[in-house]
Parts: sequence; C-alpha cells; structure tokens
Amino acid sequence: MFMEKYYFLFSIMARPARSFSLPADELAQLQQMLTKGKQSVRSLRRAQVLLALQEGKTPAAVAQLVGVSPAMVYNIRNRYLAEGLNVALSEKPRPGQPSKFDKAAQAHLTALACSEAPQGRSRWTLRLLADRLVELRLVESISHQAVGEQLKKTPLSLGSSSSGVSPK
Repeated sequence: MFMEKYYFLFSIMARPARSFSLPADELAQLQQMLTKGKQSVRSLRRAQVLLALQEGKTPAAVAQLVGVSPAMVYNIRNRYLAEGLNVALSEKPRPGQPSKFDKAAQAHLTALACSEAPQGRSRWTLRLLADRLVELRLVESISHQAVGEQLKKTPLSLGSSSSGVSPK
C-alpha cells in the first residue's frame, strides 16, 4: 500500500504538462496582482502557480518553483478549468465547528457569571461555569476554554466596580 502510493505520486509528477493557456485579460490580471502585492500570500501563490503553468512548466517543476505540493498545483489547475479564475484564486469557505452557544445559552452564561458564586467559593471559575451549564442542560458538553471565549465576547468585567457585580 505504501509503495503503491509513492508509485502513483511519482507517475503523476513525471507526466508531461498538458497544454494550459490563459486568456490575455486573465494573464494581465494575474501579473498585475503579483506586482501590486495587496493580496493574501495564498492568493499570490495560486497566481504564481497559474502563471508557471502558462509558461509550460510541469506540475512538479511548478510545485518546486512556487513552494507548494504537486497536489496543490493540480487542484488549482482543475479549479481554474472547472470554475474560472476567481474561484481558483480564492479559498473555499472553512465553516469549522458550529458554536455550541445560542443567544439563550449566552444570556444564561452571562447571568450566571454575574450571579453569586457557589457556596464555599469566592468567585466563579471557568470550570465551575462550564459544569453548571452542563448541569442546567444548556449545552451537552463544553470546555472551560470555550466558556472563556464566550465570556470574552461580552462586555463583561467581573472585577470592575462599574459592572454592578463588585461590592463597593
């Protein structure tokens, strides 16, 4: 299995480049993009890949020249051929994991953090807040780091006398 994978990659990299040409307006757009330098590095690398392919270089040579993997060269080329220049230069959205907090859970967390600490404690900790949110079944499970991130999003300062929770 391991050797088959390397043989496959070697056979792909050794293939001669298929003819690839960009229209004059897109070629000018890519060259202008590289000279202005107002784009993200990832977009600039994609532009460099397309320009190197335009020059007739093999995907392996392009990968080495630009500093990307051969698979990335093929992916950029295929995205350009299938969907056009703008799609090939941009990134696909990265949705990530959806937030475990809805508006109601956020409100409960803020209210809980502003309330009296549990008996035997001088103040709420992130771990205590996380455990209480699970107890109240507002979330199925949550880490103390996620609780801290949610509290950071609120204009809440538990130690400030102006927030109304600190004794005077």
